Amino acid sequence: MSDSTFADRIVADVRRNVAQSSAGILPLPDMADWDIFPFEGDMQVKPLAGVVLPEPPRRGDPGGPECGSCKRPDSDYVWTNANWRLLADEPMGLPAAVLLEPRAHHDLTDLHQDLAAEMGPMFLRVEAALLGLGGIARVHVNRWGDGGAHLHWWFIARPAGLTQLQGSFSSLWMDVLPPRPQAEWDDTMTRIASAIHAQDRQKLDG
Repeated sequence: MSDSTFADRIVADVRRNVAQSSAGILPLPDMADWDIFPFEGDMQVKPLAGVVLPEPPRRGDPGGPECGSCKRPDSDYVWTNANWRLLADEPMGLPAAVLLEPRAHHDLTDLHQDLAAEMGPMFLRVEAALLGLGGIARVHVNRWGDGGAHLHWWFIARPAGLTQLQGSFSSLWMDVLPPRPQAEWDDTMTRIASAIHAQDRQKLDG
């Protein structure tokens, strides 16, 4: 099966459906009527572009732009150890959003077994640190990876009580809401780092 088989079929199906539609466009998905959908007013689905193969290389792919994660010093990170680093860039609209990355340049497909074994416990540690901030109802964990080849997992803290921010749209609300004040954001990142350091001490004491 060629790389383009699925993509070609999808594009052909879309164009056929659009041609048969009285509106000449794809209909909005049912989620546009959900209470948690972030947008309202007149909207329409963008036309589906054609297939692009080979895909452009990601940051850190062979022949692509340099990997930004590999270039970053530890001082840019909230917390680090021998194998993992936790990053938070500029303030965002939700209480906390951090990225967990392996220190070495890996994607999920070539992650060493020892790092893979550590990844689950690291998820638990980061989630516990975010929940420990207080006032956090849920921590959403996401992995996309279309922009960068260096594995990175998003941990997005949804504040308790804001039920409109539930579910998969939290990542959109994160960019729509006004960013948290810098001083508050910096304090939150310090608290997250302290919580993970405390977990390290507990492991040593145990």
